[in-house]
Amino acid sequence: MRLSPDELIFWQSGFFKINATIVFSWCIMLLLAVGSKIITRDLSGELERSRWQSGLEIVVLGIKKQIADIGLPQPERYLGFLGTLFLYIATANLCTIIPGYEPPTGSLSTTTALALIVLIAVPFFGIEEQGLAGYLRSYIEPTAIMLPFNIISELSRTLALAVRLFGNMMSGAMIIAILLTITPFIFPIVMTALGLLTGMVQAYIFSVLAAVYIAAAIRIQKPRAENRQKPLPTH
Repeated sequence: MRLSPDELIFWQSGFFKINATIVFSWCIMLLLAVGSKIITRDLSGELERSRWQSGLEIVVLGIKKQIADIGLPQPERYLGFLGTLFLYIATANLCTIIPGYEPPTGSLSTTTALALIVLIAVPFFGIEEQGLAGYLRSYIEPTAIMLPFNIISELSRTLALAVRLFGNMMSGAMIIAILLTITPFIFPIVMTALGLLTGMVQAYIFSVLAAVYIAAAIRIQKPRAENRQKPLPTH
C-alpha cells in the first residue's frame, strides 16, 4: 500500500523524477482549464439566457454570498482565488472514482504548496486593502509585544492547513483501502461514496479557512481620532 502518490514514479533520471503527484496535478489543472473554457464559451449578457447559464449564475451568487458572510467585502475580488482553490481540491478528490488515479492531495508536497499559496495571498490582499504600512501595523497591535506571536501565528496556521488536508486525505484513503482489502464485495460503493463526500468537505473547509485568514488580514479599524472627534450627546 502506497502512503503517498509521491512513491509512484513514472520517470526518473538521476535527481529529477516525475511521480504521480506531478502527473495528476497537471492533469487536474488541464481539466479545469479546458472545462472552464467549454462551460463559459456560450455565456450571454442579454436578458434571454439558457437554463445552464442561469444555473451557473445561481451557483456563483451562492458562493459570493458565502464569501460575504465570512466577512469579506466585495466578494467578487476574492471569488477567483477562493473558487480556484475549492475547484482544484474538490476535483482532485472527486477523480478518485477513476481506476488507477491517486489524488495529489494525498501528498504532503501538494498540501504544503496549497498552504503556501494561502500564506502569500493573505498579505497580498491585506496590503492591497490597507496599504503596506497599515498591514504591517497589524502585527504590532495592540502592542509591539505581539509581533513575534503574530508571526508565529502566520506560520503555524500555514502548517496546520497543509497537515490537516494531507492527514485527512491520507487517512481516508488508507481506511478505504484496508476495508476494501478485507471485504471487497461489501464496502466498495459505500466507501467510495464516503471518500467523495470527505473530499468535498475538505475542499470546503480549506477554502473557508483561507477566506477567514484573508478577512482577518484586510480588517480596517477606524482611527481613534475619529472616535474622539465625535460630539458628545447633549441633554
